[in-house]
Amino acid sequence: MKIEIRLFASLARFMPDKSIKKPYTMEIQEGTTIIDVFKSMEVPEDAVKLIFLNGIHATGDRVLKDGDQLGVFPPLGGG
Repeated sequence: MKIEIRLFASLARFMPDKSIKKPYTMEIQEGTTIIDVFKSMEVPEDAVKLIFLNGIHATGDRVLKDGDQLGVFPPLGGG
């Protein structure tokens, strides 16, 4: 199965191709969760604030399906 993932802002450093301009296509096994993807990419769970699965807010325990699209954001600061 294949999914697409985008890591935004400070999380972009965990992208294998270091590009935030296009999604990264990743091959996964059936039953893989969002947290499993983070572990395989060495993304610290505490560095993740928002997860979008196919444009809808999701939690890390969601099981992924072929063709899913993940968007992942760190906590954002400002002031």
